[in-house]
Amino acid sequence: MLGYRRRIALAAAAIMVFSGIVACNGDKPRVTAQPGVTAGTPASVPASQSPSPPASASPSADGSAPASPPASDSPPSSGSPATSNVPESSTTRPAGDGPAGSVSRTSGTEVALTFDDGPDPINTPALLKILRDNGVKATFCMVGFRVRDRPDLVRQIYADGHTLCNHSWQHLLDLAKRDPSYIDWDLQHTNDAIHAAVPDAPIKYFRAPGGNFTPDLVARAKSLGMESIYWDVDPRDWDHTRDKNHNAHIARVIAQVQALVRPGSIILSHDNGQPDTIVAYRMLIPWLKERYVLQALPT
Repeated sequence: MLGYRRRIALAAAAIMVFSGIVACNGDKPRVTAQPGVTAGTPASVPASQSPSPPASASPSADGSAPASPPASDSPPSSGSPATSNVPESSTTRPAGDGPAGSVSRTSGTEVALTFDDGPDPINTPALLKILRDNGVKATFCMVGFRVRDRPDLVRQIYADGHTLCNHSWQHLLDLAKRDPSYIDWDLQHTNDAIHAAVPDAPIKYFRAPGGNFTPDLVARAKSLGMESIYWDVDPRDWDHTRDKNHNAHIARVIAQVQALVRPGSIILSHDNGQPDTIVAYRMLIPWLKERYVLQALPT
């Protein structure tokens, strides 16, 4: 009898333990992973809910943003509505074979030299002399705050017959991701700075910093009368990390241009902060002239 009662008690205890385990498991929350999202990883915030990046303040001469920019150089707040009237359909009509419909080649066999990020107080005058001595016209894609600080160089570039190009106000590589009102302000403010130096100069071209074009950015430039230009030859004259010294860098830039150029090329280079580029073009321009017609992008 004692054995029978003992077995009954043990069976009842086992049932209670099993019930408790089931109850605990039933209360445990379950994580259901979304498609493409690993369990435990938060899902991406929808684009419509992601915060707009703050509008950057106008930079000082060295490119850093001052604490209190002048009122005339202050961009709109990132929450401001867009101010340009860009037709929605225009963002889907590419105009060229470059990124987002930008233009990467000239319209003929002529080769276009383009120089970005200036004007530079030392390198730009040296480059202008080389171009003048060789009777060559080029296109200068200029950064707005540098235009503001060196209007004398902008006047010299224009007086020498070169083409002027808008390269944004402060060279933000993520310009296309900024609030629309900031983009509109940036492009217009750069044009205004150029016209403050040379009131009658046509500004028919825009180049996005880093070539980071989007259909919307191309459309916004077009709404201001500017064609977006890319390139098909990039010697990466700004990248010194791969070269052991200045001579090696200069030789590589020359070799890259000579290897890649072809009729109709748009060549990308930089005058701001790149003295080796000036040396390279002192040798490159005569070589190019023997083989191609060099011209500024037409205005």
